[in-house]
Amino acid sequence: MDYVSALVPPVVMAGFFIALVVTIVKSQGGANKAKEDAAVDAVIARAETAQQTRPGN
Repeated sequence: MDYVSALVPPVVMAGFFIALVVTIVKSQGGANKAKEDAAVDAVIARAETAQQTRPGN
C-alpha cells in the first residue's frame, strides 16, 4: 500500500493543475473580452505616451 500513498499527491496535484488550466481557458474571451482588450490597450498607450514625453529621451 506504500505505492498508493506515493501516487496520491502527484495525482491530486495533477487534478488541481488541470482544473486551473480549464478555468483559465474558459475565462478567456466571452462578453467582457472587448472591454478587457480596450483597458489593456489604454494602459499600453498611456505607458508609451509617458515614455515619449519623459525629458532626456
